[in-house]
Amino acid sequence: MGIITTENLIHEYIRRDENGDRIGEKRAVDDVCLDVERGQFISILGHNGSGKSTLAKHINALLLPTDGRVVVLGMDTKDEDRLFDIRKAAGMVFQNPDNQIIATVVEDDVAFGPENLGVPPKEIEKRVEECLKAVGMYERKDDSPNRLSGGQKQRIAVAGIMAMKPDCIILDEPTAMLDPDGRKEVLATVRRLNQEEHITVLLITHYMNEVTFSDRVIVMDHGKIAMQGTPREIFRRVSELTALGLDAPQATVLAYRLRQKGFPLPEDILTEEEFIKAYHELPEEYRVSNPYDLLPKKVQESVTLLSEHEAPLIELKDVTYRYGTGTVYEKVALKNVSMQIRKGEFVCLIGRTGSGKSTLIRMLNGLEKPSEGQVLYKGEDINAASYNRKELRSHVGLVFQYPEDQLFEATVLKDVCFGPKNQGLSGEEQLARAREALELVQVDEDIWNDSPLSLSGGQKRRVAIAGVMAMHPEVLILDEPTAGLDPHGRDEILSAIAQIRERAGITVVLVSHSMEDVANFANWIHVMDRGSLLYAGKPEVVFTHTEELKRVGLDVPQITKIMRGIFHPQEKPSMDFITIEAAEKALLSGKE
Repeated sequence: MGIITTENLIHEYIRRDENGDRIGEKRAVDDVCLDVERGQFISILGHNGSGKSTLAKHINALLLPTDGRVVVLGMDTKDEDRLFDIRKAAGMVFQNPDNQIIATVVEDDVAFGPENLGVPPKEIEKRVEECLKAVGMYERKDDSPNRLSGGQKQRIAVAGIMAMKPDCIILDEPTAMLDPDGRKEVLATVRRLNQEEHITVLLITHYMNEVTFSDRVIVMDHGKIAMQGTPREIFRRVSELTALGLDAPQATVLAYRLRQKGFPLPEDILTEEEFIKAYHELPEEYRVSNPYDLLPKKVQESVTLLSEHEAPLIELKDVTYRYGTGTVYEKVALKNVSMQIRKGEFVCLIGRTGSGKSTLIRMLNGLEKPSEGQVLYKGEDINAASYNRKELRSHVGLVFQYPEDQLFEATVLKDVCFGPKNQGLSGEEQLARAREALELVQVDEDIWNDSPLSLSGGQKRRVAIAGVMAMHPEVLILDEPTAGLDPHGRDEILSAIAQIRERAGITVVLVSHSMEDVANFANWIHVMDRGSLLYAGKPEVVFTHTEELKRVGLDVPQITKIMRGIFHPQEKPSMDFITIEAAEKALLSGKE
């Protein structure tokens, strides 16, 4: 028997209506049998609602089986006398860090677990320092967690579990809110604990690149294990993964697409290094000399994407924002930021965790007022005493970083109706708007009467987006909208938003840590660092600044790394390859 065993595990959630009456059950985990050996690194993939998080909560006895059995280090999770020992052995990092951060000072929060385990004070001090340094948060050890960004809180939550040194660490989307540099740091730390201290790791993630070094990958679908094997065994089944709402690393997908066109490339490519090596080993007739010749030589670097004569829809003028002004916690979150956003643009804000992105977007519909400077909407100062900010929020809709922050009604349908109701629409119009929005973001009708707070993280995010979309805003602002969404759901949501933008002419402002999403959908990027705006430009141009982006904790799409790695352009190009489609077209040009 391994360190973790599940025997025919079944878990059913009881479904109730808004009056609390039982209306049925939903089977979230269905006859799952697992055997995890000590020291293994197991990754669990699956679409939203596939049962991943429910399975994880059984391993540290937050949930108990409806049927079947879960055994952790020889302890049955149904044995109430062993619950403390089970949770000591299996530490869990939740999807939302607010669910597990309790102290008022960062280092106290990380120390909380070891203190409750009776670890000597000197050892606690050593662990807290090591773990905070490992997740890049040591310099914030004296801060209050409620003054940190969502991504920074997640780092603290990871550090808190690491400090307990459990036998097993369960991580439920631990990097969903982290910038690329933060993701690498956290995963490198977890991997080191696995390899050097033989801590067993179960990682739930929607980032396919994060699982390539796992010992085993488990793919779930509707509560069952759909497939399992090594990363190479799993990712060679690209079409099957796509059918399950998942995807594969960009290197794997590009190799798969080229194989479909006759390229003799291996089926088990996982990384950009492997793709580059395999490409150079292709017969001469399949290789192109320099696809960078296909890119435009000169790029018009304009401040705007649309007409230069058109007034900006939103404008920030020398905006500075300070938290805790006049207190010991005073912190400058934004410094002299000036920015213009024009009607119809799809703008992305990128920057490391804590760079000021979330603070900035809360300025755009008046949720925060600048300490200095102005925020203008259609030329009017939205913070003027006479300005109607309630009316503004009907036109400038914001989807928060955590959907729980804006879900509160008894049912999904009522929650999405709330915005149209406040706009004064009739009951019939409210329902029509709500149905339209829920269908747009692909929320299944069979959960419309469920409580929004009972849904999975990804489903909550869809409902939150639908609630804003139902108001038919002129500007849609989304703070990490794809965090917690499976790849298929991510693409559906962003594609739907892009289509609405084109059809209805709305303006989209997207905050994202996914460089691939930014590359696929944005037509203008603003790069933030430490509260300042570094530079702005078209994605094809911004991603040529590889070293500068790495310096501020960001990255470029894997496709960009692959193309630069293969062809080593002599001079820095004025544009770069940033999507799979563009790279595929360029690499096929030599064969046609």
